[in-house]
Parts: sequence; structure tokens; C-alpha cells
Amino acid sequence: MGTREAVVEALADRLESYDVVVEVGVGERPAVAAALAERGATVTATDVAEPQRVADASFPEDVAFVRDDVTDPDPGVYADADVVYALNCPPELQRPLVDVARAAGADAAFTTLGADPVVVPATPEQLPGVRETLYVVNARPRGRPRG
Repeated sequence: MGTREAVVEALADRLESYDVVVEVGVGERPAVAAALAERGATVTATDVAEPQRVADASFPEDVAFVRDDVTDPDPGVYADADVVYALNCPPELQRPLVDVARAAGADAAFTTLGADPVVVPATPEQLPGVRETLYVVNARPRGRPRG
């Protein structure tokens, strides 16, 4: 398994306990969203622009795509989420990500790109077997059962 595939699997392993997930800023990288959907989660992916993969129908069928801007969000997109997450989340989007998750009563989780700083209070979690850190902000009650 290549490094990218290992990171996707590690992220999916960590996030699979959530029933309803929203990925912010999916772009052309729906692999984590698709892996979570394959594991039984209800998945919505958002971005400010429609990815080419949506237009050419190669976007995963079991992942809903919604055009949304986390800095000016439609609260309905996130209302039922258990977690709102973003991959390679830049510092300027970390606070809006956490704010939209908190408003929905959901956890927030994100990875950063390279040496980008974490600008919100978050718990770092080293993902097993890969060189990737997931930053988590818990907002929902612990122990909420899946399904």
C-alpha cells in the first residue's frame, strides 16, 4: 500500500465511528469521503467550486456533493453532522471549520499541509502507521452510539 493510500486508510479508520460526516474542501480528492461511505457513513463533501470529478461523473456515487463556502456556510449542510473534517486545512479555514462544526454540535477534525500552524485549540492525534497528524476539536457528547 502506498503512502497516500495508507493515509486514506488511517483517516478512514479514525473517522469511521461517526455516522454522518461532512468533508470541507474536497476538491479533486474524494478518497477519504469514499472510504467512509464504503464503511457505512452518510457522507457529504463540500467545496467552493464544483470539482471536475462531479462534472464528469467520476465522483463517488455514495458521496453527496454540495457547493458551499465554510467561511459563509449554509448551516443546513452541516446540521446533522457528527463530524466536520478537512484535509490539508490552511490556517485561515481552521476557525470557520471549527465554528461550523460547533454550531452543528459536531466534532471538528483536520490535517494541515506541511508546516502550517494550528491556530485553534485542538488535540493532536498521531495516526497509526503513517506520518500524519489529525487535529480534533470535540463538541459532541462522548459515547454517542453509532447508528
